[in-house]
Amino acid sequence: MVRATRLMPPLGFLGAFQFLTRVPIRLRTAPDLATCVPWFPVVGAVIGAAVGGAAAGLDHLVPAAVAAAVAVMFGVMITGAFHEDGLADTADAMGGWNPERRREILKDSRHGSYGVAAMVGTILVRVVCVASLGPAAAFAGLVAAHTLGRGAAVGVMAIAPPVPVDGLGADYSRTLGPARAAVGVGAALALAALAVGWWVAPLAGAVALGALIVSAIAVRAFGGVSGDILGAVEQVGECLVLIVVSGLALRSSLWWA
Repeated sequence: MVRATRLMPPLGFLGAFQFLTRVPIRLRTAPDLATCVPWFPVVGAVIGAAVGGAAAGLDHLVPAAVAAAVAVMFGVMITGAFHEDGLADTADAMGGWNPERRREILKDSRHGSYGVAAMVGTILVRVVCVASLGPAAAFAGLVAAHTLGRGAAVGVMAIAPPVPVDGLGADYSRTLGPARAAVGVGAALALAALAVGWWVAPLAGAVALGALIVSAIAVRAFGGVSGDILGAVEQVGECLVLIVVSGLALRSSLWWA
């Protein structure tokens, strides 16, 4: 008699899910950092599907603005405002007068006016964009936004130097090889294309431009990128995707809708 064995998700995926969300996952062994990073966009797709499903489902029950606000905050709850916190820290640190001082501010867990404004601003942009979409476009757009945003962070890890201090984000950048980064970025593009079809071309272009601008500013201001700056890259990517989706939805339909 043959005993059936359960198929378990790869350790890298579980490690990435544990790192990027507040979902309680216990692992017997700690996964290798470089093994987890390529799975970030896949985790993003799962989060995006959950948030998009909430937006699409609620759209039939409550006004579009209410559905969008609840869905976006549901995503913030799933991730524990992980990327929003990175964006806020980065915005606050930009007020420093030299790279050393900026890196000191980056380590401070408290948020100032710049950080709060940046965090509230990205939430507002996402809510308004999602509220302007129908259920299908909201679902697909949120999947693409969460996937491509995290794919952009993986890409930046591969091309931008890490900050010259110890930190989790810098460690991820140092251990991530070009091949694994390419796998992560490729997975982000494939999953986003599955959700939005040809829309993925302008969405990927917008995300790539945003990532290049944020990383260039970070290298100049901080001497490299850190985990907080990668959070800023992800948030800028999410917002840009949803902005472009809101424009595309006015002129064309999704391939599957």
